[in-house]
Amino acid sequence: MFKEERTEPKFDWAMIGDINMGRPNLGMTMDVTVYRLMQFTLRDVLISEYGPEKTDEIFYKAGELAGKEFFKNIIKERKDFDSFIIELQQKLEILKIGILRIEKADLKNLNFTLAIAEDLDCSGLPMCDEVICTYDEGFIHGLLYSFTGQKFEVKEIDCWCSGDRVCRFEIIKI
Repeated sequence: MFKEERTEPKFDWAMIGDINMGRPNLGMTMDVTVYRLMQFTLRDVLISEYGPEKTDEIFYKAGELAGKEFFKNIIKERKDFDSFIIELQQKLEILKIGILRIEKADLKNLNFTLAIAEDLDCSGLPMCDEVICTYDEGFIHGLLYSFTGQKFEVKEIDCWCSGDRVCRFEIIKI
């Protein structure tokens, strides 16, 4: 059996495939439970094998790659920040990823605070003593990097799992 070895990601949007052709009866939708089953079992195995720090690094990098690919393949409005955010809000809601709200935006310095309600990753999970949306941090960084060409520090500061009812992220241009 051939094993795929690589030193950098080789993801291509075509790897998602033709879902309409492959799932003519079941279609595009699935229960969030299935997504979370994959996410949290994968996370659990990675933590067992590599520890929490390396796992967070992997989840962040995967989210960042996903954000860049999402921007490249899903976002069409790229001319100004407002139209980009409006389209992003629409796409995230249509795809049932979450409901995005910009709470603060300093466009001059490219610093933001944003909140995501009904977040796909964690809304409804039990309370714990950690913020868990590391993948989302990377996803947001990938989106903003793709739009601005700038690097950011993206940090989740509030999470459903830590008692808030939204996931809130502080974003600072590096």
